[in-house]
Amino acid sequence: MSSRTRTLLVAFALLGLVASSISSYVHYQLLTEPNYNSFCDVSTRVSCTEAYVSRYGSFMGVPVAIGGVIFFGIVALLAGFAGQAKSPARENAAGYIFALSTVGLAFALYLGWASYFVLKVFCILCAITYVSVIALFIISGGATTFPMITLPRRASRDLRTLFASPAALVLLLAVFAGSAALIASFPNEPAAAATQAEAVATYQPLTPEQRGQLEAWWAVQPVVDLPFARAAGTKVQIVKFSDYMCPSCKAAHDAFKPVLTKYQGQPIEFLLKHYPLEPECNINTPTMNHYGSCEAAAAYEMAKGTPNASKLDDWLFRNQTTLSKDSVKKAASDQAGINDFDARYETALQAVRADVEQGQKLGVNSTPTIYINGRRIPGGGLPPAYYDAIIEMLLKSDK
Repeated sequence: MSSRTRTLLVAFALLGLVASSISSYVHYQLLTEPNYNSFCDVSTRVSCTEAYVSRYGSFMGVPVAIGGVIFFGIVALLAGFAGQAKSPARENAAGYIFALSTVGLAFALYLGWASYFVLKVFCILCAITYVSVIALFIISGGATTFPMITLPRRASRDLRTLFASPAALVLLLAVFAGSAALIASFPNEPAAAATQAEAVATYQPLTPEQRGQLEAWWAVQPVVDLPFARAAGTKVQIVKFSDYMCPSCKAAHDAFKPVLTKYQGQPIEFLLKHYPLEPECNINTPTMNHYGSCEAAAAYEMAKGTPNASKLDDWLFRNQTTLSKDSVKKAASDQAGINDFDARYETALQAVRADVEQGQKLGVNSTPTIYINGRRIPGGGLPPAYYDAIIEMLLKSDK
């Protein structure tokens, strides 16, 4: 392996390692922070979150980003140490990297296909890792000067040399221990969801300073004339345009739940309006990975007004990464006792489309879009303590 080849391999391995490490951090935050907004979520089509929380974001329970950290870390060590001029494995290092990057390329092609053709999103950090894997594959393939069929014999010889070196053996054990610790540090998704729900439910109220800043901000917000009549006596009307497969919508759902429970019995009206990002019921949205959003919204419409509506609502958000027509249909039956889903589907879908039309007239172009007494809440929503403070302020107001 020439010094130039070694430098290129180390450079692309480090590039992939940095991107994978940032990806791991973002994925961890998504699992542990209820209101985390990723810096790489540029739009509904350019989004890391959409990729990480999908069924393609983990493999056998391990986040794909963690696998990237381990893969690029091993390649960097092979290129950096085994590729040194004095290393006995120098001649074989490129072959080892080529074998690893062949497996890595297969994963990259699969994940790229899932991202661009199934989920229909562009993940910036993911793309950087794909480019790094492709570069490692090409460079190491060109630098491998022996038949790959001889690689097992060469590896056996190099392993005997490795085990004879205490320093190298310690380094190898450190890599394995570090990889295991990294995997163990990530909460599994059901546990993370429970942790998030608990964190939201036990939110701390705003400080007097934060409350003053909120009231000053609220006073200057423009009021939109919403086309939704308030029930008699209502002092606080909350309208949320939502999509059951939108991660930020789930965060907003979790944030509102403890607040609305606290003010149960007060003159508050919460209106859930559907805005699925799926062409079947929202023709003005591009085709995305929200392949069960229309069915989920229709199922809720069928359950609306029954004691099981809230139960189904919670289930749909908890299972948003696996929603499909079949899973929604089964949930409608199991959670809400709806056994005639197909017969009622078109009628329910008309109600969903009516919500979409209302949203488009109001300029809704992303989810969640939330209005409280006609004032639009910015971005993907607020932490629960802010909703609490707004509702308390409006209930005390005479206006």
